Amino acid sequence: MGHCTASFLLLSLLLLSGTSYLNTVTFGFCNADPNVGCMDNERKALLKLREGLSDPSDRLSSWGGVDCCNWRGIGCNKTTGHVESLNLRNPYAEGLDSDGDDGTLHALGGEISPSLLALKDLVYLDLSMNNFGGLELPSFIGSLEKMTHLNLSGASFGGIIPANLGNLSNLLHLDLSNNVIESDLRWLSSLSSLQFLNLGGADLVKAAPYWLPTVNMLPSLLELHLRGCGLSILPPTLPHINFTSLSVLDLSANGFNSTLSPWLFSLTELVSLDLSSNNLNGELPETLGSLTHLKNLDLSENSDIRGQLPRNLGMLCNLQSLKLSINRVTGEITDFIDSLSRCTNSSLERLDLGYNSLTGNLPNSLGLLKNLRYLTLWYNSFQGSIPESVGNLTSLEEFYLAKNNLGGVIPESFGQLSSLVAVDLSENTWEGIVTEAHFLKLRSLKEVSIQKASPNISLVFNIGSYWIPPFKLRYLNLRSCQLGPKFPTWLRNQTELATVVLNNAKIADTIPDWFWQLDLVLDELDVAYNQLSGKVPNSLRFTDLANADLSSNRFEGPLPLWSPNITTLYLRDNRFSGPIPSNIGDVMPSLSDLDISWNGLTGSIPLSLGNLSLLTTMVLSNNYLTGEIPHFWKSIPDLYIVDMSNNSLSGTIPRSMDSLVSLRYLILSNNNLSGKLPSLRNCTGMKSLDLGENKFFGNIPAWIGESMLSLLILRLSSNSFTGSIPSQLCGLSNLHILDLSHNNLSGHIPQCIGNLSGLKTSEISDKDTSYLYQGKLKVVTKGSVQNFDSTLYLVNSLDLSSNNLSGEMPRELTSLVKLWTLNLSMNDLTGVIPSKIGSMESIETLDLSLNQLSGSIPLSMVSLTFLSHLNLSHNNLSGKIPTGNQFNSLVDPSIYEGNAALCGYPLPDCQVNGGSTPPVPREGGEDNGFEMSGLIISAVIGFIMGFWGVCGSLLISKSWRRTYFHFIDRVKVACIRKYQRAQEI
Repeated sequence: MGHCTASFLLLSLLLLSGTSYLNTVTFGFCNADPNVGCMDNERKALLKLREGLSDPSDRLSSWGGVDCCNWRGIGCNKTTGHVESLNLRNPYAEGLDSDGDDGTLHALGGEISPSLLALKDLVYLDLSMNNFGGLELPSFIGSLEKMTHLNLSGASFGGIIPANLGNLSNLLHLDLSNNVIESDLRWLSSLSSLQFLNLGGADLVKAAPYWLPTVNMLPSLLELHLRGCGLSILPPTLPHINFTSLSVLDLSANGFNSTLSPWLFSLTELVSLDLSSNNLNGELPETLGSLTHLKNLDLSENSDIRGQLPRNLGMLCNLQSLKLSINRVTGEITDFIDSLSRCTNSSLERLDLGYNSLTGNLPNSLGLLKNLRYLTLWYNSFQGSIPESVGNLTSLEEFYLAKNNLGGVIPESFGQLSSLVAVDLSENTWEGIVTEAHFLKLRSLKEVSIQKASPNISLVFNIGSYWIPPFKLRYLNLRSCQLGPKFPTWLRNQTELATVVLNNAKIADTIPDWFWQLDLVLDELDVAYNQLSGKVPNSLRFTDLANADLSSNRFEGPLPLWSPNITTLYLRDNRFSGPIPSNIGDVMPSLSDLDISWNGLTGSIPLSLGNLSLLTTMVLSNNYLTGEIPHFWKSIPDLYIVDMSNNSLSGTIPRSMDSLVSLRYLILSNNNLSGKLPSLRNCTGMKSLDLGENKFFGNIPAWIGESMLSLLILRLSSNSFTGSIPSQLCGLSNLHILDLSHNNLSGHIPQCIGNLSGLKTSEISDKDTSYLYQGKLKVVTKGSVQNFDSTLYLVNSLDLSSNNLSGEMPRELTSLVKLWTLNLSMNDLTGVIPSKIGSMESIETLDLSLNQLSGSIPLSMVSLTFLSHLNLSHNNLSGKIPTGNQFNSLVDPSIYEGNAALCGYPLPDCQVNGGSTPPVPREGGEDNGFEMSGLIISAVIGFIMGFWGVCGSLLISKSWRRTYFHFIDRVKVACIRKYQRAQEI
């Protein structure tokens, strides 16, 4: 609006100063005097110009007659016949034409002939919005000394701005914006008559230190546009201001890193000030109130403008647009809105305060800004509810309040916003009931969004089944709002819908036939997390790049096949059955994301999936799929996620999967896959490799540690891998879950295991991982198998249990200070528990059971304050159990059993109590005493014979004794292993 006002002022000035010119110039087809034609030399000059130009749409087809004054774009002086105006602006560049062209097909190009110099009286030249393909700005233009208006904007010129443009001393209007050009501005000060200057997008880095004094030498300047010129320096002072009549100033996107300079507020004639997209900082000064003519103020996207809104800002009664979004403005807006509302006739039409830190309630005075059309307050910390007075804003077209702390009941006066087109109330805590009254007069409504990430529902739509809305929506996004239990019948007449989101809406119904018959062309359909049932027809149509999400419902029947331009298809967690359609890849070839997990799908994986060349996500897990994994991977080069876990797939992993250089997540666990692992060396960006619970055999490949250096999760558990743990795995510095349990691995635990720095530091945050696919992973922790999904990135676990590992526990293990779970149980480990194990400060689960560990329990373990599950049973530990901290709560004797020499609470005390055995009381007479004595004598003789006959030999022979007790321990361990494995199955 400010640009239009300033342009109007400029046009008025031109009209006043150039009346005689306008009376003597005629444009093509408007020559008032048929007896005066153009000069022959000028006609030839124009024809020469045309020869050098490319004209793909034949815009210059009229350039062929005798009188060039009748040619398109030519303006002649009515008295002399001289060409004074040449307007070859591309008129089709303003928008799409009927064929969807943006003007490119109509753009002139080629060379600009110096023959233009023959047009001695040329005052107006416009070649804007064409395409000269980087051609340097013609330097000869600087010789057209009568020029007053030069517009070469958006014409793909390049190079350095010719310095001889400074010769155009009569120039009033200069627009060279949106070209790939540069300049030092040394020539600019000569254009003393200049009123309009637009160099937006030009590289003026060289002029950054002195651009302001240079511009200040243009006393007639009314509009200055220097957007995105790399000026970088906003001088804090300007001793004397010459361009006091400046009405439009655009210095946006220049990278200024300073406070607002005081001289700006001396430009009291300013109508429009745009300093957006810089790095301005500091508080907004009260002197903003001195710009009383200001209509447009844009300080958005500076990120560090802070403090409260100045009081005087509310006194700018002419203000039509205020943009302060994406800053750090704090405090309340009540005083500012109250001041504006006291204006006799507030002109404010646009108020954008989004993405700040504003607090407090929305004031009732907001309803007095009757001209308000665009209100953007989202991403702040406003509290309270929407004031009833908002219903007075009958001119309001866009209303954005998302991501605040607002709550309470949405007032019924909301239904009075008769001009409302778009509203977003998402991510607040609304409650109560929405009825027909809330939509009573919203005849213009096109977009509605009320969603929140939390699944808790507090807002209920209670709308009658026969209500007919007064609007026709294009965009409907209702997430975690109750619309059910019935499917909303008020959608019956919404025939223009393109986006339909009814996610977590408590709908327990079938989708009625009338919805499928609306013949919608959708860009998004999301009805996930309801209890919708029935079969899904194939009749839905979608736009390009469309998304469909029917997850977590009760849909049944075969998988639907929709239009070929659908991009993402999420059908997980339903009751779809039967085979995956054999032609799915032919019918929907544009799919980039496919998730059909957690259904009842059967049969094999269809080969047509190999036709989905754009696919990045393939999730087929938790079905009943059988057969082998197809060999089509080379035709799907961009795959990022492949999850086929929890099926009954057999055979081997195809070698062609090594071609998936973009693969990050390969999840094939819990199938019947077998064989040795093929090389996947080219999958160098792999984040998670889960092949657990299959029948793979052979050695664990060393290339995993050599090529997959970004690996976060490696799970190979419950297979039949043999050999030793390759030391190359120690190079996986990002690894935070390593599970090699339940295999037949042997040898020692590599000492280099202490190099797993991902278990030493915790640098991954929610922000880093929120976009990552987490999947689900079973992790043995706290004595049981637990499933992790959304928090999987937080789990730090090392599980080498149920193997045949031998040797000592490496001391280097104790450096893994961020490890949560360490499970080395059911191996043949010997030696002592490392004395520094207490440095593993994050450990919660420690299982060293069923090994041959000896020595005492290190006292440093008392420092493990997070330890909640401990199992040291069935080893050869000795000495006293430590006390203090967590050990006071680890009182289950079973976690220490099977360690004969271990003592102390909760086992028997280490010291044997003294004292004599009390006498046995005698009952009955002498006969009883005699019988008792005989019984005792017989028992003693039997004990002596049995003890010395069986056990005495063990005491005498050391080798017999070792063999016997070793045999007993082996039998005991074998029985316990069989019992635990049976429990896990």
